[in-house]
Amino acid sequence: MLSFFRIIKFSFQDIARNVWLSIVTITILLIALFSINTLLTVRVVSDNAVNAVKEKVDISLYLKPEAAEKEILLLQDRINTLPEVKSVQYTSKQEALDAFRGRYRDNQEILQALRELGNNPLSPSLSIIPADIDNAVNVINMLRQLDSDIIESRDFSDNSAIVNKIQNITQRINEIGAIIIIIFFLTSLLVVYNAIRVAVYTHKKEIEIMRLVGASNFFIYMPFLFSAFIYALLSVMIMIAVFYPFLTLLQPYLEVFLAGYNVNLLDYFVYNFWLIFGAQFGVIFLITLLASFYAVRKYARV
Repeated sequence: MLSFFRIIKFSFQDIARNVWLSIVTITILLIALFSINTLLTVRVVSDNAVNAVKEKVDISLYLKPEAAEKEILLLQDRINTLPEVKSVQYTSKQEALDAFRGRYRDNQEILQALRELGNNPLSPSLSIIPADIDNAVNVINMLRQLDSDIIESRDFSDNSAIVNKIQNITQRINEIGAIIIIIFFLTSLLVVYNAIRVAVYTHKKEIEIMRLVGASNFFIYMPFLFSAFIYALLSVMIMIAVFYPFLTLLQPYLEVFLAGYNVNLLDYFVYNFWLIFGAQFGVIFLITLLASFYAVRKYARV
């Protein structure tokens, strides 16, 4: 127990003696953590936006104006039985007309032209939402082969483009995110290693003397390894103290920019607090621990 308290004492003395070096080390860790959390924020926003877009993607079948409602409902039930289909929404001629009037309520010329026609020129339609956007191409192929006398036209081209764009964006975000995380991990490892190596070098003589008088490896290594724990703990605590106010300031802008997508970063980071910051503490502690171990090992040999 006495040795343990001495280890803690030596560790804090080393941090205090090299206070500026300690500040630089923690700052480097903070920059790495802030960059990773910013990347995670971008990932959360993009995932929510992509999922929202996926929910709104549908495939439209336009039906003949004279089609009987009974036939339309039978076709709707037939498509609904497909396992690849999440839901099928039927829009009647009257509902299509009401939606058209609402869309162009400020354009009197279009409304006047509609009144002059004297009848409803719009067709009923079925909007099909795929169960899985990644399988939307399969749904489109199945609907192309669907044989029904009441189908007038099929609208697939735009949705295929949207599906491809969503898949490309998701893939790019995953690839870029992985590369950035690897770069920051390696950069942090090198910078922290060099910073701690300088701190160990200042105690070169002390380490050699401790080794000559018979000090154990545990007693020589542990003050620096405990310092690694302090660096990791302080950097994560400061990160939490800084990042949550940053999210509070960012959230209103996201709500305006992504109106209707229900993206709440604060709720996400609060709900996943221990998973996110626990993992970050573990990684940062591992980096500083490895850097400390290899930095002190050179001078622990006599």
